[in-house]
Amino acid sequence: GCSDLFLGCELTASTKSYTFQVDKEDDSNHILALSVVCLTDGAKDECNVVEVIGRNHENQEIAVPVANLKLSCQPLLSLDNFKLQPPVTFRLAAGSGPVHLAGWHQIMQREDASFEEDDDLSEEEELAPIMPAKK
Repeated sequence: GCSDLFLGCELTASTKSYTFQVDKEDDSNHILALSVVCLTDGAKDECNVVEVIGRNHENQEIAVPVANLKLSCQPLLSLDNFKLQPPVTFRLAAGSGPVHLAGWHQIMQREDASFEEDDDLSEEEELAPIMPAKK
């Protein structure tokens, strides 16, 4: 099974970051697909840089700028469902917003993989978590 939940959040001068995380007890596969980042009413004509802070396969925190928005030249950026694995934090690294982020939270139930024994990880230990492909 798979379900999609719409996700929206706003970054402003007073709320510069938003963290999306899932319950650690939940063994479903969660994916966050970011579709649009846009400036909303009240934004000044300044650069607004939005960063995504996540973890790489070595569990080190990495921050990646995904959007640099400016009212006069690029008020909106379509990210075409940029996929992220929670937990992930969106941060307004520059500018005062407001910047609206919209996307989908996809939950893939693991029942399709019921033939895999969770407690027998001896053979699979060397498998790294799924990461975006290196360009």
